[in-house]
Amino acid sequence: MKTKYRIGFFIAIYSLVCVLSIGYYASYQNIRAKQNVIESKQESIATKGSASKNEGYYIAQLQGYLVVYLSDRTTIYEVTNISVDELPKQVREEIKEQKFVATEKELYAFLENYSS
Repeated sequence: MKTKYRIGFFIAIYSLVCVLSIGYYASYQNIRAKQNVIESKQESIATKGSASKNEGYYIAQLQGYLVVYLSDRTTIYEVTNISVDELPKQVREEIKEQKFVATEKELYAFLENYSS
């Protein structure tokens, strides 16, 4: 009898390890797919312009994600992985109108608030 319980116990542990491994692998693949989408978006964006970093920033949306432009509104400073759909309604309205942020410190404080 004891041998049957031991075999059943080891089968249960093995099954649990297999299920956890498959779940981990699936979530890892999902994250990698999202990163690849973001990286491909960053590569396809041309960054032209002559603004300098200390003149302020504009936060806008591009392909459903937050993007930070330099003060000339054409040079991309940073592409984030923050989805516009996840933002509160008031912030989405500000982003539609290209929210202005004066300093880099304010910019990163804003981005940290809404990053996951």
